[in-house]
Amino acid sequence: MEKIVTTSAHAKVAEVKLTYRNRVKPSERPQVTCSTDSYKVLKASWDTGKIEFVEQFKVLLLNRANRVLGIFEVSTGGVAGTVADPKLIFVAALKACASGIILCHNHPSGNLKPSAADLQLTQKMKKGAELLDMALLDHLILTSETYYSMADEGLL
Repeated sequence: MEKIVTTSAHAKVAEVKLTYRNRVKPSERPQVTCSTDSYKVLKASWDTGKIEFVEQFKVLLLNRANRVLGIFEVSTGGVAGTVADPKLIFVAALKACASGIILCHNHPSGNLKPSAADLQLTQKMKKGAELLDMALLDHLILTSETYYSMADEGLL
């Protein structure tokens, strides 16, 4: 992805190349129209051995028609939390040329209530998405049995 470009005898800079390959036909990509659709797509991608064990953070990347471009696994943490770096999330969204994103993380405890940190991150990501002409459509919290949608609860 990176190569050295020599522009003069004294200056070397890295050339950055962005590529995105989607091997799924547009007609075969799932479409997300509500939080239940998001939950089904994300839950199917989750490692069932980890959902009650450690916290993970993923992002659903969507095109303008809300068809799934991909799922990006941002991080895996410990029992009580994980890191959701906005830079990494937006790098993935920009690389996929996503128009919308849905944030998602699990709570191994089974508690669906968003923490203050969850709410703060959601607002920060919403502002960042707006600057990039992207929509933050939802932030889901998963457990092994069900989910919580911040959009459905009016928190977006």
